[in-house]
Order: sequence, then structure tokens, then C-alpha cells
Amino acid sequence: MIARLHGILAETSADSAIVDVHGVGYQVQASARTLDALGPIGGDVTILTELQVREDGWTLFGFGSTGERETFRALTSVQGVGGRVALAILSVLSPEELATAVSRGDKAMVARANGVGPKLAQRIVNELAGKLGSPALASATGAATPRGGPAADALSALANLGFKPAEASAAVSAAQDELGPDAGLDALVRLALRKAAK
Repeated sequence: MIARLHGILAETSADSAIVDVHGVGYQVQASARTLDALGPIGGDVTILTELQVREDGWTLFGFGSTGERETFRALTSVQGVGGRVALAILSVLSPEELATAVSRGDKAMVARANGVGPKLAQRIVNELAGKLGSPALASATGAATPRGGPAADALSALANLGFKPAEASAAVSAAQDELGPDAGLDALVRLALRKAAK
């Protein structure tokens, strides 16, 4: 299982990116939201991944946050929702917005995504009811995972210390917001640990 990639962003297209990891280019399918947040070509990037193996090939899907990846997994558990349809939904709805739509039974909001008709939208709303948690929880897990640089290293450090991905992501994001984009790794980890411990 490939769970995460860290490397250089080599190129992007409308629905995918290529991440160069020590000379090996991994093509990663991703939502428009994640692709927009990756930063410039040639920059350092860290992306969470999910590998799907099918008879006709292997596909690597990429995510900018743990919340997005968990929501993707929930979506693909619904009959008729493949990886590309799940990404189409995540391109128009954040994990928080999808959790809100499901909790309200708002199939029209889900049907805004390309390739999602009214029947499939209704099935998604019905099958995911109670599985995405509260919208507030989705908001916490849907906070953008820091990509590349000290923030991604701080996230990894907290994960290695046993913090849950959602807790680590929220703590590092809060620390980065407080310290600013130029914060160093040591300062980020120290502040994130204080915030996670509260």
C-alpha cells in the first residue's frame, strides 16, 4: 500500500499530478481542490494517497487532507461510486460540505458533481447517513493538510508520536496559522504539541 508521497511536483493536468520521488514519477489522480493547493511546478509536495487495484490496472488517488481521504473511502464504499466519481464529488464539495449535505438529506447538493445523477445522489445520501460524522467533525478532519516543507514534517512528527491524523492535522494547521508560513520545523512541532495537548 502506498499511503503517502513526498517529492517534487513534476506536472499537473486537469485531473492528475505527477510527483517525482527520487527519480520515479508517480501519477496521482486528485480532486480539483487538491490540485489547486499543490503549489508551483518544481516545488516540494507531500500528498496522502490511496491505491486502488482493479483488473484493468492500478490507480493512485491523492488527497490534500486526511479528511478528504477518509471521505473518499466512504464514498467509494457506495455501490456505483468509483474513484473518479468520488473525486468529482470532492472537487465540488469539501468533506465538511458533503457531511452537511448527507446529514440534511440534500441529494441535489451531491448531484452537482459531474457524473452523479439524482438516483446515485440519493443512494450516496442514504448509505452515508451517520457514517461521515458530524459536519463539525468533518470540518476538523477536512482542514487542509500542510503540503511539503516544515508543516508536512511537523504533521509526520505528531503522527509518529501517536496522535490521530485529524488531531495532528488540526494542531499543525493551527500552529502554522499562528506562526505564519515561514515558521521552522522546531517551532511548529512545539506549538502543535501544545495545541494538541489542550
